[in-house]
Amino acid sequence: MMAKVKAVAIVLVVAASSHGFTIPQRSTSARQPLLLCAKNDASVDVTTTSDHSRRHFFATVVTSASVGISILSSPSASNASGGATAGKYTTIPIAKRRYYGRVQEAVHEFLLMAPAVIKGDLTDPTVQDFFDVTKTVVVEGKKKDINGICTKKDGDCKSTDIFDSRYNDMKTSMYLLGNAFRINQQKAPDNLPTVKAAKKFFKEMNQFERRVLKNPKTNDAEAKIIYANALDLLDEYLDLVELPPTESGHYDQEFSTLVGESSRIT
Repeated sequence: MMAKVKAVAIVLVVAASSHGFTIPQRSTSARQPLLLCAKNDASVDVTTTSDHSRRHFFATVVTSASVGISILSSPSASNASGGATAGKYTTIPIAKRRYYGRVQEAVHEFLLMAPAVIKGDLTDPTVQDFFDVTKTVVVEGKKKDINGICTKKDGDCKSTDIFDSRYNDMKTSMYLLGNAFRINQQKAPDNLPTVKAAKKFFKEMNQFERRVLKNPKTNDAEAKIIYANALDLLDEYLDLVELPPTESGHYDQEFSTLVGESSRIT
């Protein structure tokens, strides 16, 4: 707001310098009425054109001030370029720091199921734990004490963790990471190649999840086919979000799911 006021003041000063107000000098021969007129470049008869000059001056100043305010208040003039620039240089690195760890840990645990799935055993702990909503801490509880001293009136300062399944957290982190890989901020998330690839993987794994939770078998041949299809779709997604493929050996280790300090995968 202050910038706009200063701009208007500058316009007024410039206009006044070229069409300033002047007070005519008194004549020694006869007393003339004191008139306020606009001083133009050419000589002007004060007694006949003072009202017209004032109106012309005010119209010029008001028009110039309005143009100055409209330029300053225009979003295109005050905002830096966004869109692709914001996505390319800001969104992707931040998304990598936030979600790379979670996605990589999910891939690690997904691959741990492979030996049991090859056998067709959906009752194996590695398979059950992947879909168990009470097994994975997705949000660690925050401490409520101050320097080890509990200040709560009820004396309860225990932190409470939030649990969910690794698969549910995998879906969330894969979607959010994929949504960051864009060069056009106006494009809908579902139209992004990364999000499309993630949803194809989710579609296969949702079928697998139902077989695990509803009626797990120890020799489920259909589950093997679903898992193999999901594995191929997962590799397509990992390639789009600049992560190594599942067969690279990169996911043999465990990964921290905390927000990383770097967007690198190493």
